[in-house]
Amino acid sequence: MLRPYYNIEVIEAGLDEVGRGCLAGPVVAAAVILPRDYKHSFLNDSKQLTKIQRLELEKEIIRESLCWAVAEVDNVEIDRINILKASFLAMHRAVDKLRMKPEHLLVDGNRFTPYPMIPHTCIIKGDAHYLSIAAASVLAKNYRDELMSRLSAQYPHYGWEHNVGYPTIHHRKAIGTHGPCSYHRMTFRLIKEDGDQSIEEEVEDLGFL
Repeated sequence: MLRPYYNIEVIEAGLDEVGRGCLAGPVVAAAVILPRDYKHSFLNDSKQLTKIQRLELEKEIIRESLCWAVAEVDNVEIDRINILKASFLAMHRAVDKLRMKPEHLLVDGNRFTPYPMIPHTCIIKGDAHYLSIAAASVLAKNYRDELMSRLSAQYPHYGWEHNVGYPTIHHRKAIGTHGPCSYHRMTFRLIKEDGDQSIEEEVEDLGFL
């Protein structure tokens, strides 16, 4: 079972983001403040959960959390400032939207741009260790998956309802055939040639993995 808090003495918000390794769409972040005594038997990193589990958990997180917020940075801004800064900006925007001011931020990952006047702790694979980060990962993923599914109705050939913008073979081939659209991140390597880095390696070069 995941831990309910890092520091019981303060109001803590868990932060996580999704979509940084995608070729299209926004990067989305969520911030969640849970009650200190909150427990859950299977809340975990959203990647370890089924879609049905995530949707059920979303209802409970919204109902049981003290407050929560979701925010995004779109592909145009990602191209302008880079994906690293965009991921941190999305988290900051999520904190901005919280109705309750946290006193400490638990951030999934190994680095973060400090939020003004609120200390933070970075936790590598934090969504597998702390309930608030796991809850944030669920809300962010559900929000982004639904958004990409809606966008796929405009651009059905990319298969976003299935790959949600990640660099699958189908997605890359569709870009090669149809070209990129207005939701693609033009600073990313959209079509993989032999010998090119994978998107995972590109993201790792930025210090995410």
